[in-house]
Amino acid sequence: MSKDIQYRQMVIEDIPAVVEIEQESFAIPWTQEVFEHEMTGNDYAHYIVAVQDEEVIGHCGMWIVLDECHITNVAVRVHMRGNGIGEALMREAIGLCKEMDVRLMTLEVRTTNFTAQNLYRKIGFQDGGIRKNYYSDDHEDALVMWVEFK
Repeated sequence: MSKDIQYRQMVIEDIPAVVEIEQESFAIPWTQEVFEHEMTGNDYAHYIVAVQDEEVIGHCGMWIVLDECHITNVAVRVHMRGNGIGEALMREAIGLCKEMDVRLMTLEVRTTNFTAQNLYRKIGFQDGGIRKNYYSDDHEDALVMWVEFK
């Protein structure tokens, strides 16, 4: 990767690019309206974007309630995957959580998404359980993963 990537808090102007990344990444992507609500009407929502040459190339969303964080979505543009951007986004999210005295971070991941599971394990997450029929598009189970901060 030749160009520098910056990580920053998401702003409203980033929503169209984030929606495009969602559409590239998920069977049931979040819509512009969902992100607009998250940014303007959800006090628990926090979003980080990865930016290269002024283009948003990835995002990580989370809800922080008291001392717990739930990762809502992590995605990177298809052509930028495999460059450590997803891991860097997760590490940025972890840094934010530590600054906010969060003690536990959790997420769900498709049971067949071994790439994401391996990334989460690499940064300290462990398996917590299975949510049966979690995904509405194909009723695939989700693996719940979590990490606790000391």
